Amino acid sequence: MAGGFGDRRAVRRVLRADQAEVNARAWPFTLPPVAQLLREGLELPPGVTFLVGENGTGKSTLVEAIAMAFGLSPEGGSTGAAHSTRSTESPLHRAIRLERGLGAPRWGFFLRAETMHGFYTYLEENPGRRAERFHRLSHGESFIEILRTRFDSPGLYCLDEPESALSFSSCLALIGVLDELARGGGQVLCATHSPLLTALPGAHILEVGDWGIRPAAWDNLMLVEHWRSYLTDPRRYLRHVLTD
Repeated sequence: MAGGFGDRRAVRRVLRADQAEVNARAWPFTLPPVAQLLREGLELPPGVTFLVGENGTGKSTLVEAIAMAFGLSPEGGSTGAAHSTRSTESPLHRAIRLERGLGAPRWGFFLRAETMHGFYTYLEENPGRRAERFHRLSHGESFIEILRTRFDSPGLYCLDEPESALSFSSCLALIGVLDELARGGGQVLCATHSPLLTALPGAHILEVGDWGIRPAAWDNLMLVEHWRSYLTDPRRYLRHVLTD
């Protein structure tokens, strides 16, 4: 029951922080999805939620801000990781607050494809109970190792374009991991361009763009339509980018 004693979602709702100072004419507050979130709030349902949209529409900005508001490092890692190489995050995390479920788990993990190399170095320089070996693995293998060793508890899992390092079969393996997390009480927020990942049965899909944020069905996603058309006849697209 939403909002009651049985609701143990890590994050129930994302809201504008009380007294948050926002310059509506400055990035990222000019992005329609960000403006809508601050105006209306954003409900995060149980299980897996995908954010899809073109580059620059704000999906990664939203995932980053929610991860930081939860207490995760903007450069990735689990709750408590504090490594940083260069501060490039947006100020959105300071303008939002998270409404959590009663007794919800505090564990979380932020998998951010573009900063994982630095995260692996952080783990090697700050060893815990595990003997880390990520730098000795390929890019895709290291992602799979993260999934195997860190994605195993209820909590909030934020992912930013995880498919960038994964083969087709590894993306299928990721779908299995996300499904198991959801069944075990985990909550996932994932920004992606992958029609493969977003086909996960039971997942919630939010499409972001000039309209803001809207729920979408997999069959109606623009990214699915484009991939279908491209695989049917690549020349329809390639003739616009290749010289005769």
